[in-house]
Amino acid sequence: MPAKRKPKLAVWKFASCDGCQLSLLDCEDELLAVTDKVAIAYFPEASRASVKGPYQISLVEGSITTRHDAERIQKIRKVSKLLITIGACATSGGIQALRNFKDVKEFVSLVYASPQYIETLDKSTSIASHVPVDYELHGCPINKMQLLEVISAYLYGRKPNVPPHSVCIDCKQRGTVCVMVAQGIPCLGPVTHTGCGAICPSYNRGCYGCYGPMETPNTASLSAWLNRLGVKEEGIVRAFRSFYAYSEPFRKESELHEKQDD
Repeated sequence: MPAKRKPKLAVWKFASCDGCQLSLLDCEDELLAVTDKVAIAYFPEASRASVKGPYQISLVEGSITTRHDAERIQKIRKVSKLLITIGACATSGGIQALRNFKDVKEFVSLVYASPQYIETLDKSTSIASHVPVDYELHGCPINKMQLLEVISAYLYGRKPNVPPHSVCIDCKQRGTVCVMVAQGIPCLGPVTHTGCGAICPSYNRGCYGCYGPMETPNTASLSAWLNRLGVKEEGIVRAFRSFYAYSEPFRKESELHEKQDD
């Protein structure tokens, strides 16, 4: 009886810092277990080997910022049975999506000596803005154990078990006193998706929103609390415009306070 072929997995990079791909490499022993179940067919960060598709699973890191990338993601979608976006850049446009609120041509003229040679889109956008996506895994960078859970789930035909709750739940579970209530420190924990283990609050710092908006975040309520703590409108705008600046809940809340600041 012929041996069953392993599903082929590919890892693709667009506009990003490579942090999410490094999270996969950081799995070490766990990654070895994954390679027993899948054949890593394309992963330039880890190997020169390149096996042609189609691929059963494609992991995509990075946002779409050029016409070339907009065309390339269409080709990747066609050869991928499952397409999973990983990280803030791929799921919302990343921190580079701050350009979306201004005229990118101004930035190009200030940064580059010969701006006429720079070809870029006006906005940095998520992969889902261009092609259908089967699953989005958030984080800047992603949680490696969540990534392994997602890959395992698809290999065994079940739904990924990634908690949908906020960072606040993590603080309660680890016994961390709320920095916003106890110390008056501004914190995005109430509206931010779990994944980091509430690292910042454990060191008496407010959450920065590295894992993006949780499911159904009440951003208006949090903004009201930030106001009570003395955070001005421009401060609220800045708080929501970081790693997930162009995710819909954070974008709309920041735009609302930007108008009020005017």
